Amino acid sequence: MQKRWLFEEGHNEEALNVLQEELKVDETLAKLLVQRGVSTFEGAKSFFRPSLEQLHDPFLMKDMDRAVNRLTDAIANDEKIMIYGDYDVDGTTSVATVFGFLREIYDKLGYYIPNRYKEGYGVSSQGIQYAKAEGYSLIITLDCGIKAVDRVQEANDLDIDVIICDHHTPGEELPAAFAVLDPKRTDCTYPYKELSGCGVGFKLLQGFCIQSGIELSRLYPYLDLLAVSIASDIVPITGENRVMAFFGLQKVNKEPRPGLKALIELCRAQKALTISSIVFGIGPRINAAGRMDDAGAAVDLLLAETEEEALKLAATVNDKNDARRNFDSANTEEAIEMIASNDEFRNAKSTVLYKEDWHKGVIGIVASRCIDKFYKPTVILTESNDMVTGSARSVMGFDVYAAISECSDLLEQYGGHMYAAGVTMPINNVDAFRKKFEEVVSRDITEDQLTPAINIDSLVNLEVINDRFYSIISQMAPFGPGNPQPVLVTEHVHAENVKVLKEQHLKFTVRQQGTNVAYDVIGFGFGEYSDLISSGMRFHIAFSVEENDFRGRKSLQLFLKDLKFD
Repeated sequence: MQKRWLFEEGHNEEALNVLQEELKVDETLAKLLVQRGVSTFEGAKSFFRPSLEQLHDPFLMKDMDRAVNRLTDAIANDEKIMIYGDYDVDGTTSVATVFGFLREIYDKLGYYIPNRYKEGYGVSSQGIQYAKAEGYSLIITLDCGIKAVDRVQEANDLDIDVIICDHHTPGEELPAAFAVLDPKRTDCTYPYKELSGCGVGFKLLQGFCIQSGIELSRLYPYLDLLAVSIASDIVPITGENRVMAFFGLQKVNKEPRPGLKALIELCRAQKALTISSIVFGIGPRINAAGRMDDAGAAVDLLLAETEEEALKLAATVNDKNDARRNFDSANTEEAIEMIASNDEFRNAKSTVLYKEDWHKGVIGIVASRCIDKFYKPTVILTESNDMVTGSARSVMGFDVYAAISECSDLLEQYGGHMYAAGVTMPINNVDAFRKKFEEVVSRDITEDQLTPAINIDSLVNLEVINDRFYSIISQMAPFGPGNPQPVLVTEHVHAENVKVLKEQHLKFTVRQQGTNVAYDVIGFGFGEYSDLISSGMRFHIAFSVEENDFRGRKSLQLFLKDLKFD
């Protein structure tokens, strides 16, 4: 599918020139920094040298004082505390972080993960009733709860206090919890709004440590789990998230806890873990436990204290991931065939598909795969507990959560973000939802938003790229949403030594007229262009700069993102 190239525009030339002079870097590198909000020497220093001192005071978050005081009182009064988390990666890392840290100082703790199939998303009545039966008087919810108005009231009626730690967009009414920690509350002035669910839980622990006189160095070993949550929940790698991810990745790569070490070995990861390798390697394996069965297995793995225990649990989780892949592949194939064979579905501005026997654990993945193929806002639905439940995914720039909100009269429950959401509805409402969702999307989406795009940071000549250039770019990591790996464009190049690998991948040497430099290029999935570029014609490439380590010999290579012909 042809992609749009979106070049960054509108730089402050004065700031660019000052930064270039102060840092003694070329214009391209200065531009990359300005695009990331860095415009001074001091700003560059804090960007390239993150410090945990850059983390915000947790008590700037609305209700933090109430939450910390209630937790402190619960421990002082020997109360039983339940740590309640969602079943995805963010939820399970949240539980492992909060439960794992608190059990170091207190033993009247338990954790609870709702079953995706029996209880559904969020705080369940079953979970509340279990807490009452087991004598818990305080529940801390993680990565869920911001819309659990009825369930929190149920807990209140049973004399159970609730502290909510969530990062999802609140509804019109906040639950009547003892404390509600969510930086997206309209009345919360916390300076950073994009924390993961685990991040909010971490801030609660940070506040607890500060008030209790516990050294924060005892909390920081849990940054590895926080980095996994930040990566897997696709939150921006900016501000506090970038700082916490930076130090979390250091911990993962230097001294991973037994559970993560076992997962890394299963992934056969040879290089240092990055945000991207967590997203595609570690995250899906943790997620698979909740997608296929009980997410408690993932929490047990993350809390494992010995390598032997971790390896056994990781093998179980990995088996579930293999099963998830099989369902994912079969369900995706069916969904794509449904769209391709139906004119109405193919020509619509949105996709809403329903099949009663699709696996609930993989419908979010299927939605993403459909977007890869057809590039339009997509909702995949299946049957669960006599209702229809679904996962929505979106395209760049389109708010799928807002579109779903306009269909709320047809829904039993919904929640999520701009790019991902979940829905529950009666079976009889599927057709009406499909029609209304299509009306909303057709009204609001632009033609540009229906065409995949690549954000281009800068136009460069190949001779700009060298070891120092790469060294500075690599220090801009960790890369992810909000701080993407720089994508560059070089125009009017030609290819030599063109090879097609495994019948679908492209490898060639690229040269640019007027320069003496040449670089190897690898392009996964670009094999179809081999004849065109072998003909000697000039073309333009969009790429990122990578380091290739082949048998101990390191060299720079270009990772192809897209190419265009005049």
